[in-house]
Amino acid sequence: MEYTVPELDTISRQLMSLERPKKAKMLVVDDEPDNLDLLYRTFRRDFQVLKAESGVRALEVLASEGEVAVIISDQRMPEMKGTEFLSRTVPQFPDTMRIILTGFTDVEDLVEAINSGQVYKYITKPWDPNELKAVVQRAAETYELLKQRTEELRRSQAQTALLSTIVGVAQESAGLDACLEPLAMAFGKNFQADGAILQLVEGNALVAAQGRFSPSGAIDNWLDKDPLVQEALASQKMQVAVNVPVDSTLSGVEHYTASGVQAHLVIPVTYRGESLAVLSLQWKQPCTLREDELMLLHLSAQQVALALTCTRYYRPVA
Repeated sequence: MEYTVPELDTISRQLMSLERPKKAKMLVVDDEPDNLDLLYRTFRRDFQVLKAESGVRALEVLASEGEVAVIISDQRMPEMKGTEFLSRTVPQFPDTMRIILTGFTDVEDLVEAINSGQVYKYITKPWDPNELKAVVQRAAETYELLKQRTEELRRSQAQTALLSTIVGVAQESAGLDACLEPLAMAFGKNFQADGAILQLVEGNALVAAQGRFSPSGAIDNWLDKDPLVQEALASQKMQVAVNVPVDSTLSGVEHYTASGVQAHLVIPVTYRGESLAVLSLQWKQPCTLREDELMLLHLSAQQVALALTCTRYYRPVA
């Protein structure tokens, strides 16, 4: 089975069609209500702005809301200085960009905070809205770049682990049936699926041998009834439903309704034109996958085909 670039592009567009740009989160912290409201009004069009009137309250907001792209904090506040508050956010949110607002010359505090990486920039009061907007925009761009690089590293490590698992299973499995579950688990974890099934095929029909994985620990197998699986076996091409509830061909299919699956990706595993297995990845929310992930699936399916072929004809010596 080989995919042309246009075919992968088409599948990629389907899988990415549900993505919507979201406003980045920002936290503004100031003990003066007027300043807090002004900061909120300045950035609410471009960010999802969270507010806190003290460092203590800001830590509570972060605990409930999670990571934000940018924090803007006043320096002189009761209970806790801005630099002290920002330093407490570093261990849990190292990528967040931190900006301090100060009307005083707290040189020692600021220099220490900047040198230790706790503060991205400091702005003196009274601040100019245009200047602050420009600083925040650069900070948000820096944050996105850091997150992108972190994600690329994570993705690279996950891809390496997946391919390594496939090779390891081929070398160590005692038989064909024994290799199915660890392979299903590897794919399910790598693509953060709610369910993964790898089921053997003979004569273009599913057979009983299968491996299943689900983080919840239970997953039903209805692949023999699924139209996507039937089409994948007939065409030997990847099949995808990115949003089952609005898909006219699948919305009324009973097993989708019963299982709560809202996105389904079916990859036929073939070797020299023979279908060996199908891999089913299932999500309980509309699915988005990048083009590089599709390429990884295509490459990994080829590796699985080799692993199944080798395991079929070779048994390790006890």
